[in-house]
Order: sequence, then structure tokens, then C-alpha cells
Amino acid sequence: MKAVHFLLTLTAFALASFIASAADPSPLQDFCVAVNEPHKALFVNGKFCKDPKLAKAEDFFFFGLNVPRDTHNPVGSNVTQVNVDLIPGLNTLGITLARIDYAPYGQNPPHTHPRGSEILVVAKGTLYVGFVSSNQDGNRLFTKVLKEGDVFVFPIGMIHFQFNPGHVPAVAFAGLSSQNAGTITIANSVFGSDPAINPDVLAKAFQVDKNVIEKLQKQFWFGNDN
Repeated sequence: MKAVHFLLTLTAFALASFIASAADPSPLQDFCVAVNEPHKALFVNGKFCKDPKLAKAEDFFFFGLNVPRDTHNPVGSNVTQVNVDLIPGLNTLGITLARIDYAPYGQNPPHTHPRGSEILVVAKGTLYVGFVSSNQDGNRLFTKVLKEGDVFVFPIGMIHFQFNPGHVPAVAFAGLSSQNAGTITIANSVFGSDPAINPDVLAKAFQVDKNVIEKLQKQFWFGNDN
């Protein structure tokens, strides 16, 4: 009986190991639609690789992240993402860096990164930050007021935000665990989609009058990470 139990346990471990090793690669873009004819293919899941012998130092370099960004916009923040599009050498390395500038009382509105977790450090000023857990975890809000040198983590896929409660500018730097973590700003995606989501759907989802939804859909939604 012990031999049978041991064999079953060994089989279970073997299957788990096989499943783990056979998992599909993580997506590095919003979608990657398959094509049957290779000559019509336009994208790969990530970027094509240069011959390593042709790589140069500039492929791994970016300058100017010390320069303050313009925050004169509706949300009062500016996100500068240093991803694989700016540093080609990041391809396949699974990391991205970002500088975030905040005007006094500016914010990085509630958003998610579908393909990466984020770790943020405050370099200047004070930030009120937080994220909301999933429905299964009761939509719990985790918040903290961060000062210079403080660090906070936003798990992958969680809706999160940063707000500058001070009357002086703030600056933070963030690392993300993907070469293209993606950003979905909640208000922009829900009320500024193209074409617009049927207002009846949103009115029922948000439990408000349809006129409120139509008003929100008509206004301009600014993206601070363009």
C-alpha cells in the first residue's frame, strides 16, 4: 500500500512539473491574433532579436530621466515609461522603468498593469498610494502615505493609484516586472472606449442614471503615459 501511495505521489509531482514546463509564454502585448499565412505576419509576442554580434552599448542605454516632465494636464501627472521601445536591450529581460512626476494635488489615476507587478519608490515629496484587491478577496483597499525613500508594491493586475496631497511637486520612480507591462486607466477605458460602450450597460453596472453615463462618455479623457 505504501508503494502505491508513493507511486501516486511521484506521478502527481511529475504531472505538476510537466504542466509547469509546458505552460504557454506570457503575453507581451494586448493581443496577438494568429495568422495562417506566415508572409502576412506583422508581430511576434515581444520583439525580433538583433544578432548578438551586432549589439552595441546604445542598445542598453537611455538618458534624460533626471529631467522633470510637464504636469500641466487634467490629472496633474506625467508618466515616462522606459520600456523596450526606448531601450531595445530590454527585450526578453522582463523589466521596465518609469519616472512619474506629480503636480501639487496631482494624481496618477486608478489603473492596472495587466502584465506586470510594480514597485515604486518616492524620490521627492509625499504620495498617498494604494491598491484594491480582487472581488474574491473582498475588494480590500491597501493604502499608505509615502515620504522620500519609502517603497510600495502594487501586485500584478490590481487597480492602484498615486496622489500627491502636498502643495509642492512630487517625483517617484517605478520598476515593473515586464518589458511591456501595459496600462489600463479605468476611467479612460470604461468611458472613453472607441467605439463607446452601450450606455445602458454602464448605467446598470454603475447603478446610476443613463444621463450620467452619457455625460461621462462625452468628456475628454486624458492619458498621462502617452
